[in-house]
Amino acid sequence: MITVTEEKIKAFLAMVSESESIVLLTHFRPDGDALGSTYALRTFLKDACGRDSIVILSSLVPDSLGFITSAADLGSTLVWDDDSENASRAIDSADMIICLDCAHFGRCEAPGEHAIASHARKVLIDHHLNPESSQFDLVFSESECVSSASELLYYVLLATPQAAGDAARIPAAARRALMAGMTTDTNNFANSVHPTTLRMASELIAAGTDRDEILGHLYNEYRENRFRAMGFLLSERLTVTGKGIAYIIVDQETRSRFDLREGETEGIVNMPLGIGNVKISIMLTEDGDKYRVSIRSKRGWSANNMAVRYFNGGGHEQAAGGRLYIGKDIADSCELESYLAKVISES
Repeated sequence: MITVTEEKIKAFLAMVSESESIVLLTHFRPDGDALGSTYALRTFLKDACGRDSIVILSSLVPDSLGFITSAADLGSTLVWDDDSENASRAIDSADMIICLDCAHFGRCEAPGEHAIASHARKVLIDHHLNPESSQFDLVFSESECVSSASELLYYVLLATPQAAGDAARIPAAARRALMAGMTTDTNNFANSVHPTTLRMASELIAAGTDRDEILGHLYNEYRENRFRAMGFLLSERLTVTGKGIAYIIVDQETRSRFDLREGETEGIVNMPLGIGNVKISIMLTEDGDKYRVSIRSKRGWSANNMAVRYFNGGGHEQAAGGRLYIGKDIADSCELESYLAKVISES
């Protein structure tokens, strides 16, 4: 059961009412849940609380998720990679910083470093394991019975006097963003679904949220190259081992060949789990001096443990991620296969 106490709601709203400059942060390379929860909160703060805020992202939003941010006001978002000067100035001058969908500021990368040094009041709204609560003045954290940061935020907003338990009183744009965020983090209700998740979806739809429109944006607006790349990766780059672990390596040559943009390989890591004897699926994407690692697993197998132990990361039991650094974890790209062989043999 998700627990949102009246005391915490009062403390949160008091901080909001006393703040003139509010900054919203989320993790690097934001996914649907990061964007959904962040922009839902921004809309709620503005439309229901009369408080403006600035969203600071570490990098650009993937094209497939642009519909979540398109309803935001021009100038409400700063991207660190494009304008670090103004982004850092906004964080340094904030009197309230709210971090969503990550357990600590470290996952926000450079914006998070400024947030740690800030004297602003800090709030965490997150659903990952082991939040670093000491970094924050107020923490809303659930990991065992919540699908996503978007779901947790939904119940936080529902508990405010502005919503008073009625989803229809949450602004429409916020409801849309929350539904999108929850849908992506559950892989369209394929994992991490709880009774509260279904209740949230039902109440949002009853309040007028158009789920079909959201699904159209999420799954029916990809470029053709994504499907060409998907076919190549599954036919040429998928390795299925005898130990029930499958992996896909997306090197820079493949990314260039198919002109893959950020977010266009999202979801491919889930596909090998459709093979009966595959228990864990790993996708490693070359990115400069590192490989970005996504891990998914079937029930009874821990993606989180693997991410923590071998890939400098973490997450949830069935969905986690991390990084493998070239020059630190492996000498060069030629050692990747041997490193994976070690991971597999020890798992």
